[in-house]
Amino acid sequence: MKDYIIKYSSKVIVTLVLVLLITSCNTYKNLEQAPKIKIDGDRLNEIQSTDTLTVADSSWTSYFEDVQLKELISTALENNIDLQISITRIKRSEAGLRMSKLSLYPNLSAGLESNLTFADKNVENYTLGFRASWELDLWGKLNNQTKAKYASLLNTYEYKKLIQTQIIANIANAYYRLLSLDKQLEVTKRTILILQKNAETMDALKQAGQQNAAGVSQSYALLYSTQTNIPQLESQIREQENIISLLLGREPGRIERTNFDSQKVKTELSIGIPAIALSKRPDIRQSQLDVQKAFANTKAAKADLYPSIKITSATAGNSSNSFSELFKFDNIAANLVAGITQPIFNRGQIKGNIKVAEADQEEALLNFKNSVLKAAQEVSDILFGLESSLNKNEFRERQIESLSNSVEFTQELLIAGEANYTEVLTAQQNLLLAQLSQINDKLDQLIYGVNLYKALGGGL
Repeated sequence: MKDYIIKYSSKVIVTLVLVLLITSCNTYKNLEQAPKIKIDGDRLNEIQSTDTLTVADSSWTSYFEDVQLKELISTALENNIDLQISITRIKRSEAGLRMSKLSLYPNLSAGLESNLTFADKNVENYTLGFRASWELDLWGKLNNQTKAKYASLLNTYEYKKLIQTQIIANIANAYYRLLSLDKQLEVTKRTILILQKNAETMDALKQAGQQNAAGVSQSYALLYSTQTNIPQLESQIREQENIISLLLGREPGRIERTNFDSQKVKTELSIGIPAIALSKRPDIRQSQLDVQKAFANTKAAKADLYPSIKITSATAGNSSNSFSELFKFDNIAANLVAGITQPIFNRGQIKGNIKVAEADQEEALLNFKNSVLKAAQEVSDILFGLESSLNKNEFRERQIESLSNSVEFTQELLIAGEANYTEVLTAQQNLLLAQLSQINDKLDQLIYGVNLYKALGGGL
C-alpha cells in the first residue's frame, strides 16, 4: 500500500510539473503586435529621406553644446519631482506584474492540521504536509491577464522616458528664453544710452535756437518710454529663472548661464524616415502598448467562455490517527481534488465583458492612429516653421543695416538743420524694434531645434 501511494503521488507531481511547463511556454512577454499606421500627406512626403538616423539618435549631452545648459539638464534629471513620480509608477506596475505572474503557478502552503470527529467513538486525525491549489491556464486567460500587466509595466517605462524628454526640452527652451531676455535687456540699455545722448543734443539745439521745445519733449518722452521696459524685462528674467528652478526641483534662485550670442542655431536637422523616426517617440510607444494591452484583455475576456479546470486541493504529507506516529514513513499520504466549471447562467455577463473589452480595443486603436497623425503633424509644423524663420534672417540683417544707416543720417541732417526731430525719433524707435525682432527670430529657431529633438523622441 505504501509503495502504491508513493508511486501515485509521484505520477501526480510529474503530471502537475508537465502541465506547468506547457502553460508557461506561452510567455507573457510575447505581446501581439499593434498594426502599422501609414503616414501620408504631401507635406511629409517633401521631407522624407532614406537615412534612418535622426537628430534624436544623438544623446542630449552631444546635441546641446552649452556647458551651463547641460549642467542644468543633468541636475533636473536627478531632482525633478515629476520624474521621481514616474519612477514610483514603475515600482507599482512591477509589483502588479509580479502578482499577476504568480497566478500562473500553484498556491503552495505547509501546515499541521488536527481533525476531531464526534460520534459513538471520537476519532482524531493529524495531517502534516503540503497543500496546493491551482487553476490550469489551458485557454490562456491568466497568461493574457499577465500580458496586460506586462504591457502596463512597459507603458510606465515609456512614461518615464516621456517625462525625461519633456524635462530636457523644457529646460532647454526656458534656458534659451532666459538668454534672449538677457540680450533684450542689453540691447535696450544700449539704446537708452543713445536716446539719452540724442535728448541732450536736442536740448542743446533748442538752446541754440535750432529746435523747439516740442522736439525736446518728444526726445525725452521716447527715452522715458524705453526706460520703462527695463523693470519689465528684469521681472521677466526673474520669472524665467524661477521657472527653471522649479524644473530643477529646487527653490527659486539665480541661474548660472552663458550668453545669447554664443548659441548656435542648428540649420541641418535630419529626421530620417518619418515612420521609423516617429516610432521612437515615448508617447507613440505608450499608445502602441495600450493597443497591445487591449488585445490581451480581449483574449482574457473571451477565455471566460471556456471551462475552467481547477485543482482545488492537492495535498502530500503524513497522516495518522496518533500524533506520536505522525512522523513515521509508513503514514505518508496524498490527496488530489480537481474540478471543471463551465459558465451557464453568467454567460451573458461574460459576453458583456467581451464587448466592453472589444470596445476598449477599438478605442485604443483609434487613439494609436490619432497619436501617430498628431506626431507627424507636429514634426511637419516644426520643420516648415524653422525653414520659414531661417528665411527671414537675410532680410532682417538688411533691415537692421538700413535702419542703422537711417539713424546715423537723420542725426547728421538734424544737426545740419535739414531734418526734423520726428524723423530721428522714428528711425531710432524702428531700429530698436528691429533689433528686438532679430533676437526673437533667433530664439524661435533655437526652440524649433529643441522641439524637433523632442518630437522625434530625443533625450533618451
